[in-house]
Amino acid sequence: EKVNFVRELAQLSARNRSGSWVSWPLVETIQKDGVCAEVHSPASNANYELASSIAKTIAEGLDVTGVLAVELFETAQGELLVNELAMRPHNSGHFSIEGSVTSQFEQHLRAVLDLPLGDPSMTARNVVMGNILGGEKEDMYRPYLHLMARNPDLKFHHYRKEVKPGRKIGHINALGDHLVELRADVEHALAYMSGEIDE
Repeated sequence: EKVNFVRELAQLSARNRSGSWVSWPLVETIQKDGVCAEVHSPASNANYELASSIAKTIAEGLDVTGVLAVELFETAQGELLVNELAMRPHNSGHFSIEGSVTSQFEQHLRAVLDLPLGDPSMTARNVVMGNILGGEKEDMYRPYLHLMARNPDLKFHHYRKEVKPGRKIGHINALGDHLVELRADVEHALAYMSGEIDE
Protein backbone atom coordinates (compact mmCIF):
# COMPACT_ATOMS: atom_id res chain seq x y z
CA GLU A 1 0.00 0.00 0.00
CA LYS A 2 1.27 3.46 -0.88
CA VAL A 3 1.57 5.50 2.31
CA ASN A 4 1.10 9.26 2.38
CA PHE A 5 3.66 10.02 5.07
CA VAL A 6 5.19 13.33 6.19
CA ARG A 7 8.55 12.08 7.45
CA GLU A 8 10.56 8.98 8.28
CA LEU A 9 11.61 8.04 11.80
CA ALA A 10 13.64 5.23 13.32
CA GLN A 11 13.49 3.72 16.79
CA LEU A 12 16.65 1.93 17.86
CA SER A 13 16.57 -0.43 20.82
CA ALA A 14 18.43 -3.39 22.27
CA ARG A 15 17.41 -6.53 24.15
CA ASN A 16 19.66 -9.06 25.83
CA ARG A 17 19.10 -12.81 26.13
CA SER A 18 17.64 -12.39 29.61
CA GLY A 19 14.94 -10.09 28.22
CA SER A 20 16.20 -6.71 29.49
CA TRP A 21 15.37 -3.97 26.99
CA VAL A 22 16.39 -0.33 26.46
CA SER A 23 15.86 2.22 23.69
CA TRP A 24 17.70 5.22 22.34
CA PRO A 25 15.90 8.47 21.52
CA LEU A 26 13.63 8.33 18.48
CA VAL A 27 15.42 9.81 15.45
CA GLU A 28 14.33 11.45 12.20
CA THR A 29 15.94 10.15 9.02
CA ILE A 30 16.29 12.38 5.94
CA GLN A 31 16.37 10.50 2.63
CA LYS A 32 17.82 11.79 -0.65
CA ASP A 33 17.45 9.76 -3.83
CA GLY A 34 16.41 6.73 -1.80
CA VAL A 35 19.49 6.84 0.44
CA CYS A 36 19.65 7.96 4.06
CA ALA A 37 21.49 11.29 3.96
CA GLU A 38 21.04 12.58 7.52
CA VAL A 39 19.84 11.45 10.93
CA HIS A 40 18.66 13.91 13.59
CA SER A 41 18.58 12.80 17.21
CA PRO A 42 16.24 13.29 18.91
CA ALA A 43 13.39 13.67 16.43
CA SER A 44 11.45 16.86 17.09
CA ASN A 45 7.75 16.88 18.04
CA ALA A 46 7.34 13.12 17.87
CA ASN A 47 5.37 10.52 19.81
CA TYR A 48 8.34 9.04 21.66
CA GLU A 49 6.27 6.78 23.90
CA LEU A 50 4.39 5.20 20.99
CA ALA A 51 7.58 4.60 18.98
CA SER A 52 9.29 3.04 21.99
CA SER A 53 6.25 0.85 22.70
CA ILE A 54 6.16 -0.38 19.10
CA ALA A 55 9.86 -1.30 19.20
CA LYS A 56 9.52 -3.09 22.53
CA THR A 57 6.49 -5.07 21.33
CA ILE A 58 8.39 -6.19 18.22
CA ALA A 59 11.57 -7.04 20.14
CA GLU A 60 9.70 -9.14 22.68
CA GLY A 61 7.35 -10.71 20.13
CA LEU A 62 10.23 -11.84 17.92
CA ASP A 63 12.48 -12.72 20.88
CA VAL A 64 15.20 -10.43 19.54
CA THR A 65 18.70 -10.59 21.00
CA GLY A 66 20.86 -7.58 20.12
CA VAL A 67 20.14 -4.24 18.50
CA LEU A 68 16.88 -3.73 16.61
CA ALA A 69 16.11 -0.75 14.36
CA VAL A 70 12.43 -0.16 13.60
CA GLU A 71 11.97 2.22 10.67
CA LEU A 72 8.70 4.12 10.76
CA PHE A 73 6.54 6.34 8.57
CA GLU A 74 4.78 9.21 10.36
CA THR A 75 1.50 10.30 8.76
CA ALA A 76 -0.09 13.74 8.85
CA GLN A 77 -2.49 12.37 11.48
CA GLY A 78 0.40 11.39 13.75
CA GLU A 79 0.16 7.65 13.07
CA LEU A 80 3.37 5.62 13.16
CA LEU A 81 3.51 2.81 10.61
CA VAL A 82 6.28 0.21 10.61
CA ASN A 83 8.19 0.33 7.34
CA GLU A 84 11.20 -1.93 7.88
CA LEU A 85 13.05 -3.91 10.56
CA ALA A 86 16.81 -4.32 10.89
CA MET A 87 17.99 -6.73 13.59
CA ARG A 88 21.54 -5.41 13.84
CA PRO A 89 23.43 -2.18 14.41
CA HIS A 90 21.97 0.18 11.86
CA ASN A 91 22.78 3.32 9.89
CA SER A 92 20.12 5.23 11.84
CA GLY A 93 22.09 4.50 15.03
CA HIS A 94 25.54 5.73 13.99
CA PHE A 95 24.83 8.97 15.86
CA SER A 96 25.21 6.95 19.07
CA ILE A 97 28.98 6.48 18.68
CA GLU A 98 29.63 9.94 20.14
CA GLY A 99 26.04 10.96 20.80
CA SER A 100 25.11 8.37 23.44
CA VAL A 101 26.61 7.15 26.69
CA THR A 102 26.48 3.64 25.20
CA SER A 103 26.83 3.25 21.43
CA GLN A 104 24.78 0.77 19.43
CA PHE A 105 27.92 -1.30 18.82
CA GLU A 106 28.82 -1.65 22.49
CA GLN A 107 25.17 -2.31 23.31
CA HIS A 108 24.94 -5.06 20.69
CA LEU A 109 27.89 -6.85 22.27
CA ARG A 110 26.42 -6.46 25.74
CA ALA A 111 23.13 -7.89 24.51
CA VAL A 112 24.47 -10.97 22.71
CA LEU A 113 26.81 -11.74 25.64
CA ASP A 114 23.81 -11.35 28.00
CA LEU A 115 25.54 -8.60 29.98
CA PRO A 116 23.66 -5.75 31.66
CA LEU A 117 22.67 -3.19 29.03
CA GLY A 118 24.32 0.23 29.03
CA ASP A 119 22.84 3.70 29.34
CA PRO A 120 21.42 4.88 25.97
CA SER A 121 21.05 8.52 27.09
CA MET A 122 22.35 11.25 24.80
CA THR A 123 25.61 13.06 25.52
CA ALA A 124 24.42 16.29 23.87
CA ARG A 125 21.15 18.10 23.30
CA ASN A 126 21.23 17.35 19.56
CA VAL A 127 23.23 15.07 17.27
CA VAL A 128 23.28 15.18 13.47
CA MET A 129 24.74 12.27 11.53
CA GLY A 130 25.51 12.67 7.84
CA ASN A 131 26.37 9.81 5.48
CA ILE A 132 29.49 10.37 3.38
CA LEU A 133 28.72 9.22 -0.16
CA GLY A 134 31.38 8.63 -2.75
CA GLY A 135 31.74 11.29 -5.44
CA GLU A 136 34.43 12.59 -7.77
CA LYS A 137 37.15 12.72 -5.09
CA GLU A 138 38.82 9.38 -4.48
CA ASP A 139 41.39 10.62 -1.97
CA MET A 140 39.66 11.56 1.29
CA TYR A 141 42.85 12.65 3.10
CA ARG A 142 42.96 16.22 1.78
CA PRO A 143 39.25 16.86 2.41
CA TYR A 144 39.76 15.63 5.98
CA LEU A 145 42.64 18.09 6.46
CA HIS A 146 40.48 21.02 5.37
CA LEU A 147 37.36 20.00 7.26
CA MET A 148 39.06 19.04 10.51
CA ALA A 149 40.89 22.38 10.54
CA ARG A 150 37.69 24.28 9.69
CA ASN A 151 35.54 22.49 12.28
CA PRO A 152 37.49 20.43 14.83
CA ASP A 153 34.27 19.38 16.60
CA LEU A 154 33.12 17.17 13.70
CA LYS A 155 33.64 13.45 14.21
CA PHE A 156 34.61 11.52 11.07
CA HIS A 157 34.20 7.78 10.55
CA HIS A 158 35.62 6.18 7.41
CA TYR A 159 34.69 2.61 6.41
CA ARG A 160 37.83 1.96 4.34
CA LYS A 161 35.73 1.13 1.29
CA GLU A 162 36.71 1.91 -2.27
CA VAL A 163 35.21 5.25 -3.27
CA LYS A 164 32.44 4.86 -5.85
CA PRO A 165 29.78 7.44 -6.76
CA GLY A 166 26.79 7.13 -4.43
CA ARG A 167 28.38 4.47 -2.21
CA LYS A 168 28.34 4.97 1.58
CA ILE A 169 31.98 5.26 2.55
CA GLY A 170 31.64 6.78 5.99
CA HIS A 171 29.70 9.18 8.17
CA ILE A 172 30.09 12.40 10.17
CA ASN A 173 28.66 13.17 13.60
CA ALA A 174 28.12 16.68 14.97
CA LEU A 175 26.99 17.28 18.54
CA GLY A 176 25.71 20.44 20.19
CA ASP A 177 22.78 22.59 21.24
CA HIS A 178 21.65 24.13 17.95
CA LEU A 179 20.20 21.80 15.33
CA VAL A 180 20.32 24.34 12.48
CA GLU A 181 24.03 25.03 13.02
CA LEU A 182 24.85 21.33 13.31
CA ARG A 183 23.01 20.59 10.07
CA ALA A 184 24.85 23.40 8.28
CA ASP A 185 28.24 22.08 9.44
CA VAL A 186 27.45 18.51 8.40
CA GLU A 187 25.96 19.50 5.03
CA HIS A 188 29.00 21.68 4.22
CA ALA A 189 31.35 18.82 5.07
CA LEU A 190 29.41 16.33 2.96
CA ALA A 191 29.33 18.71 -0.02
CA TYR A 192 33.05 19.36 0.26
CA MET A 193 33.92 15.68 0.51
CA SER A 194 31.79 14.79 -2.49
CA GLY A 195 33.37 17.53 -4.61
CA GLU A 196 30.11 19.47 -4.89
CA ILE A 197 31.84 22.53 -3.41
CA ASP A 198 35.53 23.42 -3.05
CA GLU A 199 35.70 25.94 -0.20
